[in-house]
Amino acid sequence: MNIRPLTDDERDRVVAAGLGLARLPRDDGSFYLVAWDGDDPLGHAHLALDDPPEVQDVEVLERHRGRGIGTALVETAAREAAARGYDRLTITVSVGKPDVQALYERIGFRDAGLPLRRVTGTVLIRTGPLTVDDTLRTLSISTAAVRRESDTDHRRTT
Repeated sequence: MNIRPLTDDERDRVVAAGLGLARLPRDDGSFYLVAWDGDDPLGHAHLALDDPPEVQDVEVLERHRGRGIGTALVETAAREAAARGYDRLTITVSVGKPDVQALYERIGFRDAGLPLRRVTGTVLIRTGPLTVDDTLRTLSISTAAVRRESDTDHRRTT
């Protein structure tokens, strides 16, 4: 497996594999990371280069879950953030999904100490409008705390 930023010519192949790419393109350098097995996409994560940066839209194809691909994507996002000079990475998680929160806590994310955020209404994603009604918790991790690439069993190529 390798993880690399998504290129324009790979976009259709990722969507055809069943990965949504929900985030709209932004002009701030934010981008998708995609995990590949040869020419086959396995999962993706969006790195929004806000301050602090936020990993979003982490998705792994169901048949590939449980193999550490999501963890590898998040760890790669943290390294990408660190390479751009950021010392923290955040992620927001629905309070209604404690299993997802536990996954990120196993990686090393902790509650960021921010108030819970209630989101309601309609947001525009790449595939069209999406109605949301959720309460979100923000977690964060020090980019220095993320395991070095040499300590993991995956490789990132550019």
